[in-house]
Amino acid sequence: MTAITIRDVPDGVVDSLKVRAAQAGKSLQAYALELLSREAAKPTLAEMAARLERETRTELSTTDILDAIEDGRDRQVPD
Repeated sequence: MTAITIRDVPDGVVDSLKVRAAQAGKSLQAYALELLSREAAKPTLAEMAARLERETRTELSTTDILDAIEDGRDRQVPD
């Protein structure tokens, strides 16, 4: 594994992270690793957009859509 050093972290940020780590029953290192791992696992906006594009792409033609509408109308029960 690789070690990461973060310099010039404001004291207030370090203090807040130490408190949160203690509340979670973890060391600051374990807590920070969990935060970084969680953030790295989240998809970026670009990745989400690409996934949405892949999953919503359709090969329907206008004729297919119009035929489906007509089929739905044919199946409706008359009043």
